[in-house]
Amino acid sequence: MSSGDPEVDTSAPAHGPDAATSETNDGAQVVPDAARTLFGARVDRAAAYVDFLAGPGLERGLMGPREAPRLWDRHVLNSAVLAELIPQGALVADVGSGAGLPGVPLAIARPDLEVVLIEPMLRRTEFLAEVVDALELDRVTIRRARAEDLDVTDRFDVVTARAVAPLTRLATWTLRLLRPGGRLLALKGRTVSEELAESAASLARMGAVSWTVEDVGHEFVDPPARVAVVERGRRRHEAKRRQRRK
Repeated sequence: MSSGDPEVDTSAPAHGPDAATSETNDGAQVVPDAARTLFGARVDRAAAYVDFLAGPGLERGLMGPREAPRLWDRHVLNSAVLAELIPQGALVADVGSGAGLPGVPLAIARPDLEVVLIEPMLRRTEFLAEVVDALELDRVTIRRARAEDLDVTDRFDVVTARAVAPLTRLATWTLRLLRPGGRLLALKGRTVSEELAESAASLARMGAVSWTVEDVGHEFVDPPARVAVVERGRRRHEAKRRQRRK
């Protein structure tokens, strides 16, 4: 979703590789070397996306004005490093996609992924449609809906979320979207371990079998992106059938 939500820690700028990702004197966004490494041959698409965020994204209120100097490090790179946790060829749902974070950076960095951007607000889906068309992201689709209203179950390999909701509520909306064994990847802030501990009983009741905290992107962002990883277990009736066969 858009920046400024307390669910993601943006209290300090990054100080990692090429953290000086500010604007030039003419307002253009400087492409950091970390982005060139992470996006490879598709870095021009990543740069075009940053231009969308810095232009129409700011103009339409999808990004806060204070985020302009740190669009690369705190938003685009911070989102793209989630790719470390996503298997090859996965079907990914980006819930509450907002301006396309983390779904669009993931789709640019990992063209093997099929990404569905799920967002309820019309002005945001219109922005996303412009981005997807301009960047020629052929494996990205947009669904205008709230996660809790989707009529899809047991489909996605991975669900991603950034600054959407507290973990228990987010899991209520998203675990049912995952296939058995699929994972929810929620970008969170510094208190994610405490949030997971408080949510443990609820996650277990919802069918989660594990919940951990992973730090990713050490080579690209500092501090690394902190991710709550929640794995969905098998459906109960499937587990019972398996037990009866033994």
